[in-house]
This record gives sequence, structure tokens and C-alpha cells, in this order.
Amino acid sequence: MTWEIQGTYFENCSCDMICPCSTSGLTVAADTDRCTVALAFHIDEGTSDGVDLAGRTVCMLADAPAMMTDGNWKAALLIDDQASEDQVNALNAIFGGQVGGPLADLAPLIGEMVGGGPAPIEYTNDGFQHSVKIGDLVDVTVVDFVSPMDSTGKGIRVSGVGFPADTLAAGTATTATVNAFGLTWDTSGKNSFSAPFAWSA
Repeated sequence: MTWEIQGTYFENCSCDMICPCSTSGLTVAADTDRCTVALAFHIDEGTSDGVDLAGRTVCMLADAPAMMTDGNWKAALLIDDQASEDQVNALNAIFGGQVGGPLADLAPLIGEMVGGGPAPIEYTNDGFQHSVKIGDLVDVTVVDFVSPMDSTGKGIRVSGVGFPADTLAAGTATTATVNAFGLTWDTSGKNSFSAPFAWSA
């Protein structure tokens, strides 16, 4: 299988600010005893073995140890309920790490997939504010930091991260509630990242 996707993504986790997990390549522990994270990906363009993936959205949820490389994560994968069967199969393979790409290295850290499947995903992105709402399961809105002393208006960026993209915009969540498949948390006010992404394998 050959595939490529590109679009925009954002995440919110339980760390206070500028998540040490992501910015250390998973070599530094989270700020809390458990790392809980929601990541939403909207695909603007993409194909997988001829299957068009444009316009589809995916949300990943995970509850991991503070040192994420310890593994045994509990995870869930929700896919846009407007996706066709072929699209669902392709997205499950890509985001499950079975067909290479950035998620292939993370897949072995997952100890249990606690749920997932099709869901009505509402994803919005205005450049600085990013939101995902999935029925009663997920409600997350994050805002990128832009200092009033930043004359460029570009906001805070962290580079050299690698996953999901090399350069991430840092921010915080205004709302961040998850209650899905036994994964339950409220990380409002906590760390967020956002970025365009482009993956292939």
C-alpha cells in the first residue's frame, strides 16, 4: 500500500504548557502521573492506493504513563462517519500504524484499543483557533499563543519536534473534555499544539 495525506492537526494533553513528552521525542516524562491526549487530524488532500481521502477527519485518544515510552497505552480511534468503507479501511491502517509512516513507531506502545469506529466529527480551524466536537464523546477547542509583544502576529513556534510535524504552534485549551470508551478527562487550560502536517509511506 502506498499512501500520502496532508492537512491540519491539533492536540490537547494533560501537561501544563509546552508538553515535555512531544518536545523531547518522548524521552522526558509528562507533567502529571498519566498523559492523556486527544489529537484531531483533518485531511485536505490525500490518497491510499487510489482511494481519495480528502475531506475526512480522524481523532485519536490516548491515556499513557507519564513516561510514554513505557507503553501499555489505552487508545481509541474515531473516524468521520461520512467516510466510505474503503476510506475507513485506509484510515484505520494509516492511523493504526500498520502501513508505515509516522504512526508505525507509536503503534507498539499501545497496549489496548478500548474503542473507536465511525462518529459525527465536527472539525474547525481558523488558523489560530482549532476545535473538534464528536457528539457527547469529545469537545476540545484550543487557541495558539500570540503574545501582545509579537509584532509579527505569528505566535509561538516549537521546531525540531518531528511528530506530527517538525514545527508546532504552541497554545492552550479553552475547552477539553473527553468521555469515550472509559477514557475520561477534562484538560481545559492545559497544553495544546497545532500544525499543518504531511505524511506518506
